[in-house]
Amino acid sequence: MSTLVVVGAQWGDEGKGKVTDVLAAQAQVVARFAGGNNAGHTLVVEGKKIVTHLVPSGCTYPGTACVLGAGMVIDPEVFQDEVATLRKQGLLPGDELRVSLDAHVIFPFHRELDGVREDAQAASGKAIGTTRRGIGPAYEAKAARRGIKIRDLFEPEALRERLVRAASVLDPEFARLGSEVRVQIEANLEAAKAWAQWLRPMVCDAGEVIAEALQRKERVLFEGAQGAMLDLDHGTYPYVTSSPTTAGGVCTGLGVGPTVIDEVWGITKAYTTRVGAGPFPTKLDGDAAHRLREAGGEYGATTGRPRDVGWLDLPALRYAARLNGMTGLCVTKLDVLAMLPEVQICRRYRDGVKPGVDRLEAAVPELERLEGWGDASWAAGLSEIRRLEDLPAPVRAYLDLVAEAVEVPIALVSLGPDRDQTIVLRAPF
Repeated sequence: MSTLVVVGAQWGDEGKGKVTDVLAAQAQVVARFAGGNNAGHTLVVEGKKIVTHLVPSGCTYPGTACVLGAGMVIDPEVFQDEVATLRKQGLLPGDELRVSLDAHVIFPFHRELDGVREDAQAASGKAIGTTRRGIGPAYEAKAARRGIKIRDLFEPEALRERLVRAASVLDPEFARLGSEVRVQIEANLEAAKAWAQWLRPMVCDAGEVIAEALQRKERVLFEGAQGAMLDLDHGTYPYVTSSPTTAGGVCTGLGVGPTVIDEVWGITKAYTTRVGAGPFPTKLDGDAAHRLREAGGEYGATTGRPRDVGWLDLPALRYAARLNGMTGLCVTKLDVLAMLPEVQICRRYRDGVKPGVDRLEAAVPELERLEGWGDASWAAGLSEIRRLEDLPAPVRAYLDLVAEAVEVPIALVSLGPDRDQTIVLRAPF
């Protein structure tokens, strides 16, 4: 095996950054295939916290190629700031970064439009809960064939034409929404010159970079963003992100064929969280939600917003496993459940409601309380355990229950934020 896809199996925020960082120790290439800086991956290395938004999580290993694929939307200003911050931390010392010429660019007017639209939706009580980073408008322009790619930054006349077209479409919308914002063509052209100069050493055909790495028998780790239930086609539409989040997005987002994918590992928290609007069948409220949110530090790495929290949703997890063809399951934040006096789990929804068939707004979870949980004598030391057999019996039983219900074997267990607080049960490559 030389390739592994790592994807979120819930509504995002599952710990993909930490898991990818652990697995990247054995990879020569880490490639991200979709999304933009609406995703935040938090890595903890020897107690030091590192947050990435665009740079793949292989950035902590010098010499590991970090590829940003064509399926991404990239805000050059955010990207420059992020790379500068990482380099101040001693990361990315060489020429590790590669950026697809066919990735689309987020301009300031995309961000501004995102915010104006969200405000208008909020006023009518129909807000989606976007991160206001310009992700949706950039993907919308891509689908409408008026997007601007990284390669266009190197062709000023062609870029001018594209900006003029953007202005012809977006300026009337800004006016309709009561905003004085307009597409500033000359200012954007000037900014693009500086972006192009900075990006020039990094740009590439991402698919070719990966194909050549595989020809050299190198190990390639494909990194997803968000989670399966936020997939544009298969998630809880319209409360989804604007791109594919499942393993199939690897092929379109990086320019590789499906035959190069060897395994797919899905990441799930030991419970469930969600940010933004949309259905969340196992959502908790009141004191129970507060306890779980505080125990897990459930605040967005990108926005700082508190996440909604709830018990593990097995029907949704089974659905995600099928969508992705998962061959392994990574369970994160198991240590958080250890802090709670009791744990429940959702095995099914009432009245036969099924993800993929029914809208999850109609889903009422059937919750089951798990016995033998909440023993403080073992909870305190759980994050120090490094062997599966040393886990307390209730914790092992919980993992067995999940693996059996989802019909996917457990490949990795995370017992804390640091990369060392991990039990890897299967070789990733």
